[in-house]
Amino acid sequence: MKSIPKLIRRFVGIMTLSIILLVILNITFFAIVFVKNTSAFSPWDMADHVAAALQLTDDRYSISDDIMTKLKEENAWAFLIDDNTRQVVWQTDQLPDSIPMQYTLSEIAELTRGYIDGFPTFTGKSQNGLLVLGYPKDRFWKHTRASWDYHFIANLPKNTMLILVINFIFIFLIYAAVDSKLLHSIRPITNGIQNLSSGMPVCIKEKGVLSELAEKINQTSEILQKQAEQLRKKETARANWIAGVSHDVRTPLSMIMGYAGQLEHSIHLSEMERKKAAVIVKQSHRIKGLINDLNLASKLEYDMQPLTMKQENAVAIMRQVIVDFMNMNIDDKFPIEWKTADTLSACYINADQDLLKRAIANLIQNSINHNENGCVIYASVDDDNHTCRICIEDNGIGALDEQIDRLNKTPHYMVCDTNTIEQRHGLGLLIVKQILKGHHGKILIDHSEYGGFKVVLIIPKETDL
Repeated sequence: MKSIPKLIRRFVGIMTLSIILLVILNITFFAIVFVKNTSAFSPWDMADHVAAALQLTDDRYSISDDIMTKLKEENAWAFLIDDNTRQVVWQTDQLPDSIPMQYTLSEIAELTRGYIDGFPTFTGKSQNGLLVLGYPKDRFWKHTRASWDYHFIANLPKNTMLILVINFIFIFLIYAAVDSKLLHSIRPITNGIQNLSSGMPVCIKEKGVLSELAEKINQTSEILQKQAEQLRKKETARANWIAGVSHDVRTPLSMIMGYAGQLEHSIHLSEMERKKAAVIVKQSHRIKGLINDLNLASKLEYDMQPLTMKQENAVAIMRQVIVDFMNMNIDDKFPIEWKTADTLSACYINADQDLLKRAIANLIQNSINHNENGCVIYASVDDDNHTCRICIEDNGIGALDEQIDRLNKTPHYMVCDTNTIEQRHGLGLLIVKQILKGHHGKILIDHSEYGGFKVVLIIPKETDL
C-alpha cells in the first residue's frame, strides 16, 4: 500500500522539522541570554581607560571626574602598584579594607589572571606601575586555569557536527521505537479501509492503541456486507421477476400477433377493420421489441449477459447494420448517408460484435421512431490514435437543451414521469449505455449539425494492434 510509506515519511518529516526547530530555538534562546548577560563594555578595556586617565602631577596622582563617575556606576574600585616598590601608591575611596597594600611578584601574577580576596580583578599598564581594577564578587566570573589543546579547538566544528548527527540518530531511534507500535496498528487499519472501499469483508484484530477504531471498522464492514447481501437478493428477485413476466407475456402476445395477422389479411373484414388489425400487429411487434429490450437491459445491468470480446472492425460492423436498415426501408422515408472518410477502411477495437450491432441499431431505430415524417440519418466512423468514434445523427426534430442535458447526466435513462414522449428515449439509450460500459467506452449525446439528434459512441482501441 502507498499509504504506509506516506505515513512513515510524514512521521519522519515531522520529527526532522521538530528537531531543526528545536535546535534553532535553543540557539536563539542561548544567544538572547548571552547578549542579555554580557556587559556593553569589556572590563579589560575599562582597566586600560582608567590606567590611561591616571595622571601624576607634583608627586600626586589624579584621575578625571568622568572616569570616577563610571567607576561608581559600576560599583568598581581601583589602585596602582608601583613598579619598583610593589606597594600601593594610589587608590580610590571605595577600596575594600581586605585588599593588601604590598604585593609580591607571585601575588601580582595571581591577581592579574584571577582574584584578590574573591574580588575579580583586571589590570591595565600605567606610566609608573600596574593599575588594578576590581569589581564586586558577583559581577564577573573568570577562568583562572584556562588552557585548551590546539587540536581540540581545530577539530571543534567537526566534533560538534558529529555530536549533532549522533543526537539526531539517537532521537530518531527513540521516536521509531515509540511509534513502531502505532505504525504496526495502523497497517491493518489502512488495509481494512481499502478493503471496505472495494466491498470486501473486513476483520481486524481489535488490539493495540487503535483497538477502538478497529472495532468500528469491523462493525461497519459487517453492516455493509449485510446491506450488500440484501441488495443482491433484491437484484436477483428483480431480474427473476422481469424474466418471468417477459416469459409469461410472450405466449399471449404471440397469440395476439397471430390472430391479428390473420384478421389483417382476411377478405371477410372491411378495409377499416383490416387497418385496425394492422395497427394491433404493429403495436404487438413494438411490445415484443420492448420486452426483448427489457430483458437485455436487465441482463446487462446485473452482468448476466456474457460478452464475447474479440478483435472486430468497427467500420465493417457499421456498414452491415446500415445495409440491414436500408433493406427494410421500403418507402425511403429514412435514407442513410455514409459520412465516413473513404481513406478509412478499418478501425479495429476489442468488442462483442452482436452487442455493438445492437447498440448501433438502437441509435438508428431511435432516429426512425422519433421522426414519423421521415429524416436523413448520417452515419460515420472516425479513427484517432486511441479511440474509435461511431456517430449516428439525423436532421429530424431533435431534442431540447434540457432533454440533452438530462440524457447526458442522468445515470439511469429509464426515467418515470409524466412526459411519455421522453420515456420513449429511455430504454434504447439505456441499453446503448450499458453496452458501452461493457466495452469500457462512453456515450455523448448532443445536437446534430444537421439540426436533429446526435449520439457518439467512443470506444477504446486495441493497444496491441
